[in-house]
Formats: sequence, C-alpha cells, structure tokens
Amino acid sequence: MQKSRSNTWLSTIHLTDLPNRRLLLDRLQQAFVSCRRSGRNGALLFIDLDNFKALNDTHGHDLGDLLLKHVAQRLELCVREGDTVARLGGDEFVVLLENLSKETMEAAAQAESIGEKILAALNQHYDLEVVKHHNTPSIGITLFNEHQASDELFKQADLAMYQAKKAGRNNLRFFDPKMQESINARWSIEAELRKALENNEFHLYYQVQVNASHQPFGAEALIRWLHPVRGLVPPTQFISLAEESGLILAIGSWVLETACEQLKAWQQNTATHNLLISINISARQFHTETFVAEVKSAVQRHSINPQLLKIELTESILLDEIELTIATMNALKAIGVTISLDDFGTGYSSLQYLKKLPLNQLKIDRTFVCDLVNDKNDRAIASTIIAMAKSLDLDVIAEGVETDEQRKILEYAGCFQYQGYYFGKPVPIEQFETDLKLR
Repeated sequence: MQKSRSNTWLSTIHLTDLPNRRLLLDRLQQAFVSCRRSGRNGALLFIDLDNFKALNDTHGHDLGDLLLKHVAQRLELCVREGDTVARLGGDEFVVLLENLSKETMEAAAQAESIGEKILAALNQHYDLEVVKHHNTPSIGITLFNEHQASDELFKQADLAMYQAKKAGRNNLRFFDPKMQESINARWSIEAELRKALENNEFHLYYQVQVNASHQPFGAEALIRWLHPVRGLVPPTQFISLAEESGLILAIGSWVLETACEQLKAWQQNTATHNLLISINISARQFHTETFVAEVKSAVQRHSINPQLLKIELTESILLDEIELTIATMNALKAIGVTISLDDFGTGYSSLQYLKKLPLNQLKIDRTFVCDLVNDKNDRAIASTIIAMAKSLDLDVIAEGVETDEQRKILEYAGCFQYQGYYFGKPVPIEQFETDLKLR
C-alpha cells in the first residue's frame, strides 16, 4: 500500500496526499508492462461519491474536504500491497489493481470482492467534527490484460460508474462491450435529436380532454418525433436522453412556443376560443432561472389568455428545493397560467407539501385507472385522490380512461373530467380539429 503514496507535491493531490492523474498514468503504464510479462489481469475502479455536492452546499467546503480525507484513508485500507489509490480531483477516486488472476472471470471476481469491500467501508458513518455524515459511492470497474489506451480504460470505467449510478447508486457495475454499444447508440440518438431540432422534425399531437357531458374543453399537447427514416418515434425512446443531455431545455422551449401559437390560432375562432392546452414541463426546465420569464414572454408575445395554458408538473419536481419550487409556481400563477400536478399518487413527497402548493388541478395517474373495474384498491386510491382534491378546492382529471365503465366509476366517485383512448387518441392538429367538428 505504500506504493500508492508519494511525497512529491507535483505527483499528489495535496488535500489527501494521494497520487494525482499524472502519477496514476505512470503506474498504469507499469501495470501494462507487468500484465504483458506475467499474463495476469489488472483492473481499474472508478469511484464517485454520491450526492457529495449536497454536503458542500449544506455544511461548507471544509467539511467536504474532511470527508475526502476520510475516504482516502478508508480506500487505502481496502486495497492490497502494490495496488494504487489515486484522486483525480473533486470527489473522484481511482483504484488500480494489479496481479489479478490470469483467468478473466476469476480476475473479475477478485476485482468485485475489493469493490464490495470498498462499498462496505465507504458506507460507514463519518464523524466530521460536529456532523455525523453518511455517504455512499458508485463504482465502475473495467479489466485489462495487455497494453491499452489509458484514456479508453478511464472512459470504460467512467461509463460503468454511471451505470452504477443509474441503477440506484451505492453499488458497482462492470464495463462490457455491450455497454459500449449501448452508449454509442445513445450518442447517435443524441446527435439525431440535435438535427431533429434544426430540421423541425418534432410535432405536437393533441389528445382531447372532455367533461362529464363528453364535451371537449381542451387537449394535452404531446410531443412526437417524425424521424425521416424510422418514422414516428414515441417519446419513451428519446425524452430521458433529452433530459440527460440537456436538450430537453430546447425541446421544452419549442413545445411552449408551439402550444402558444396554437392557442392564438384557436382564440381567433369562436368554436375553439375557449379550449385550453396542457403542456408537460420537465423538472430540469422548470428549475431554470429563466423559466418563469420564458412563459411570461410567450404568453405576452402571442397575446393569449394565460388561463388557457395549463402547465403539467410531475411529482419529481417536488423532490428538490421545495420552497424554491413553491416560489416558482406562485410566479407562474401570477402570470395567470394554471398548474396541474401530473401522475398524482405515483411519487413520494407531494402529500406533505400539497396544501402549500398553488395548484389548480390533480391528475389521476393512468396506473390507477386501467384496473378500476377489477381492483378495489385502485378504486379506493382514485376515490381518495378525488376526495382530497375536493377538500383542497382543486379540479381533478383522470387520464388513461379507455372504457365507459371506468368513466362511470370515476363519475360516481366525483371526477368529471377525463382523458384517454375512450374519447380520443393523440392525433395531429389537423385531425384533432376535424374530430372537433364531428362532435
């Protein structure tokens, strides 16, 4: 373990006295030579601390630095003599394991054993002066057995680490070629998404929303991607990637602008001037500093009635910075737009804040509607949500209504607004307006 330490300031991260990237790369080159001579495998473990930023933001950088020192010490106790523990910077650490088995599966098992040991060690509480802190790591592992490009190995371990985070954090994942194929496919889709914005390949489809008399009062605008080769691409295949890449901000702005344009067109027709449009807003877009100003600008620029623009937010928005979230919602209400809480009942934190939120509507998630006829628990949940909305003086709408029997159960419970295939599928604007004339 002494091998992983250096007294040379230039080759260590001073805070932890661990080797820095330069020294780690030197050790990695030596490991390549050793693997070639012995035929043994080596491994690179990329370790990232989960939610480290929260500690810095809450208790300050001094305690954050103290945590990094403790982590460095625990990592050194987890590895064998001759292995290297390094810190790349921030809360990123790398462990270089040498002289693993010649058999790939056995070497993987040895690397996993050390990875599990690291997980256990870093899960123990930290005494940080007056704070007792719990922190978890996410670990990505890649094996090597001959000379490889160092940057490629780091990339592989880094990708594996992100898979560990995606799997729920506080665990480890191995890199494999299939993972790389998946990442390459995602990069390809991301590039195509950027082109889609430039080439106007996105379209809004509209799904009608009706009242108890089956009369339309509005529509939810749902984004669709009309790919020039693959055809219609459903949002389930690109929205999450748009979120991760940040493209959701540009896409969300386009949705807002397009919906306001449509409201303006409807306002000029006596048959449609009272119809509202609901749009879905991602948590990432909602939490930008400019979001409220963007909504206000769009409403004013198109001279639309703001009450006919409904913003649908998911419960995930409530997981972070609740007071700031409430302030943003109040600012939106001041503009005059209405706010609906989408997918209600599927999240974890809304109930304790529900009475504080300046909402207009709760939307019953389709998962509670689809089995209403046969599942008494779903009927009980739907009835509870409806009663809760009434007690808070909120409107309530049910999505995913596909049969008249479902509608009748909802109506009996006190829900008089519906959306679902029973009343109409999401369709292009031309078909939507044609269907309106036929009702």
